[in-house]
Order: sequence, then structure tokens, then C-alpha cells
Amino acid sequence: MKIKLNKNQIERFSRQIILKDIGSLGQKKIIGSKVLIIGMGGLGCPAAEFLIRAGIGLLGMVDSDTVDLSNIHRQSLYDLSDLKKSKVMSAKKKLKKINFKTKINSYKIRLTNSNYQKIIKNYDYIIDGSDNFKTKFLINDFCKKSKKFLVTGAISKFDGHIFTFDFKDNKTPCIRSFFQEKEVSDDILNCEYEGVLGTVAGIVGIMQANEILKKILSIGKNLNSHVLVLDLLNLDFRKIKFKKLKNVSTNKF
Repeated sequence: MKIKLNKNQIERFSRQIILKDIGSLGQKKIIGSKVLIIGMGGLGCPAAEFLIRAGIGLLGMVDSDTVDLSNIHRQSLYDLSDLKKSKVMSAKKKLKKINFKTKINSYKIRLTNSNYQKIIKNYDYIIDGSDNFKTKFLINDFCKKSKKFLVTGAISKFDGHIFTFDFKDNKTPCIRSFFQEKEVSDDILNCEYEGVLGTVAGIVGIMQANEILKKILSIGKNLNSHVLVLDLLNLDFRKIKFKKLKNVSTNKF
């Protein structure tokens, strides 16, 4: 379907369109894009908000949880009126007020081996905002098999990690090459155990959205074969290269 920008869209996105790397053609690419966010917590909320503000055409959100009081300090789409309500439904309500033109699909489910395929296959770009390695490995494996573009984020205390995986390139390592499944514990991703400064979640989530937009527009550099490590307490940012490992285990689909 050919996308045409109307007067309202030109005004709304004017500060993006004026950028030489974007222009009207780039804005049309953004509007024509389909992005899925898995996990609508500290990472998923800011990622969703800024993708909606950028004009993404279709946004999917997966999360089975309801809003808890301890979520509000870092999960930017929720307030006290959302307590005990579905995260994806509360987020959808807020996001529609920002940009009602974006189509939003809400999935109040937990991603599993039995339901992932029928959901993820409808999207071109995936953001992993999950907080456990079982889900991260599942997302990784399906995106690898179906050659999706994946941006993975993780936060703890004052630190953040960001990965991008362009699985159309067969030389791209996956998250299993960085985290060995037998060597990792979900405690390092769980804010209940480790704690996290709310702004750290916002910064990493927005950077995940930024990586998606760059990929849609085919601009800038990506993090393929690298992880960006952010120490936001000491302002130490490092990009670390890692290699694709042979014979890593994957989920059998």
C-alpha cells in the first residue's frame, strides 16, 4: 500500500522530516513499519511511547502482568489509576492519546513455545523488554529462525545492556553467544532482587526504540556482534565485541 503524508502528519512529524537522513520518504517508512514489544515494563514503556511519537504504523505489545505500585517509579506509561489493571490495556489507552493513528495490538499473555509464532510472525522488528532469560532465549531463537531484527535490553541497579541482532546476516551472533544458559540467573534481571534507578530503565528503553528507528531508516551504525554497556552511575559507556559461538543450543520449533 502506497503511503501518502497528509497536512496533519507533515506538521506532526516536521522535526523528523526536516532531518536529511529521514525526510518524507523516511517518515513513510516509519509509518509503514510493524514493531512488537515483548514486556511492557521499565524498558517497554518508554520504547513504546517514543515509537508511537515517531509515527510507527503498527505496534504490538505482549505482557500478562497487571500494574503494581512498585512499577510506577520506572514504568512511565502507568499512574495510580492503573493499579491492578492490565499493563497492555493501560498502555494502549495512554498511547492512543498520543497518536490515535497508530494501530495497536495488545496481547495480555505470557510468551510461550505454543503461542510465540502466531504473534511474532506478523511483525518485522522486535524489542525484547523481558525480565527473565527463558523468555529472552525464546525470543532470540525464534527471531533467529525467522530472520527478524531484534533489539534486546537489560537493566540492573545503575547499569544497562543493549544488543541488536540482524538475523538476515548469517554471521550475526545471537544472545546465546553472550549469555550461556547454564551460567545465568534471572536474579540479575529482576529489579525485586537487584534494584534499579528508574531513569536507567527510561534511557535504555528509549535507546532500544532509537535502534529500531535507525534500522527502519537504514541509517547510522548498529550493534551487530557487540553489546553496549552503560554504567550510568559513573558515565562509563563501553561497546564490547563478542563472537558467534558454534553448536549453541536453541529451542526446537
